[in-house]
Amino acid sequence: MVITRAGDARDRLLLAAAQLLEESVDRTVSTRAVCERAGVQAPTLYHHFGNKQGLIDAVLNHGFTQFVAPAHAPGVSEDPLDDVRAGWDRHVEFGLTNPTFYALLYGRVEPGTPCSITAPALTMLVELLDAAARAGALAVPPRDAAAQLLAANVGVTLALITQPEGQVDQDLSGRVREAAIAGVVTHPSEPRRPGSTRPTPTRASAAVALRALVEDDPDGLSPGESALLQELLDRLSTR
Repeated sequence: MVITRAGDARDRLLLAAAQLLEESVDRTVSTRAVCERAGVQAPTLYHHFGNKQGLIDAVLNHGFTQFVAPAHAPGVSEDPLDDVRAGWDRHVEFGLTNPTFYALLYGRVEPGTPCSITAPALTMLVELLDAAARAGALAVPPRDAAAQLLAANVGVTLALITQPEGQVDQDLSGRVREAAIAGVVTHPSEPRRPGSTRPTPTRASAAVALRALVEDDPDGLSPGESALLQELLDRLSTR
């Protein structure tokens, strides 16, 4: 993770904390070390961030915001599943490039409390999978598919981070990625229509596709009708 601006005290504190975290073996830093490197007194840190944890959260938020920023995201292709694959690979690369930062981000969890910092990553994945659902390629609803894929993506990244140098399984991420995708898409071995490159739609994939289309364009349906239709389609997509 790179923090390039180091002009005012707040930016210097962010930069100092990021550098010390990357250098730390146990992923901890002291407020004294941060303040010394930033050239400020402790009250300045507390003024900007409240406490040390507030500073760490700000560093994590800054770094992850860079990761999910549109300017750094890969372009959208004609195939949403290819975009999902590209996003997966980029996620793993980010974790391996910033292992200490990544372990802090995804390894520090609170029971029953979703991480607000990483929420944009899930939102971006849902948007990609929504496009796949509209094309009839998903066997489960986009949000369910996103949760499954992100859990696998995070898990394999953490696993690769822990592998000893020189013993990293270079193919592990690709194998897990394809297995995870296969678990949420219409199966590639399903029968195909003559002359078609797509599997024959199943009831589940058709229900998922229609639900995504109705969510995008609910015109003509009352809120009650829309809710009822979505409930029925949810049942069809899971049976």
